[in-house]
Amino acid sequence: MRIHEWPSAERPREKLLAHGAGSLSDAELLALILGSGLRGHDAVGTARQLLAEHGPLRELLEQSPAKLMRMRGIGTARACTLKSALELAARCQLAELERGTALTDPEAAGRYFAQRLRGLPHEVFAAMFLNNRHRVIGFEEMFQGTLSGAEVHPREVLRRALQRNAAAVIVGHNHPSGNAEPSREDREVTQRLKQALALVEIRLLDHFVVGDGKPVSMAARGWL
Repeated sequence: MRIHEWPSAERPREKLLAHGAGSLSDAELLALILGSGLRGHDAVGTARQLLAEHGPLRELLEQSPAKLMRMRGIGTARACTLKSALELAARCQLAELERGTALTDPEAAGRYFAQRLRGLPHEVFAAMFLNNRHRVIGFEEMFQGTLSGAEVHPREVLRRALQRNAAAVIVGHNHPSGNAEPSREDREVTQRLKQALALVEIRLLDHFVVGDGKPVSMAARGWL
């Protein structure tokens, strides 16, 4: 039976319109993006198959475009659509942070770093710049590295902070291995950054390390 033959209350699109996107399952949300299913399967059935073979949802969506394109039921156009949807969500989250509300919840920054950096195949070091009221000025991916590390230049972070007239900075990087435990090198570069920024009275508020689980906050560990 095709989706349009389902009872109205069970169709993903009608459920979303009636009850909001939060009422849909992962498979139903994915089906709306796919639009149609494999031959002999509806979009929801195809979405369920993709999640069973390549899921859960986060692991599926964090695959590279090249890997998504090779999955049966996705292909080039849908891989681009999925990645575009993720980027829209990330930019929407940053826009929320940039609306002028002070960043009083440290975990909100951690969640944003996780959304931007988790799942990348190489290390990326990024910085979030804030004004003197801890309102977000901007977010930048500063340095890219390899599977095992990225070279961080505190002078460049300081330069960008001064250009943006930032009063505070939050930094973060990912561990492609999935293990978010900070290394000795991570702690050392955190201290170098803190010292460099302090020379011009810019505060380093936190350094998040992103892995498979909850991002690790160095401030919460007492390392700042």
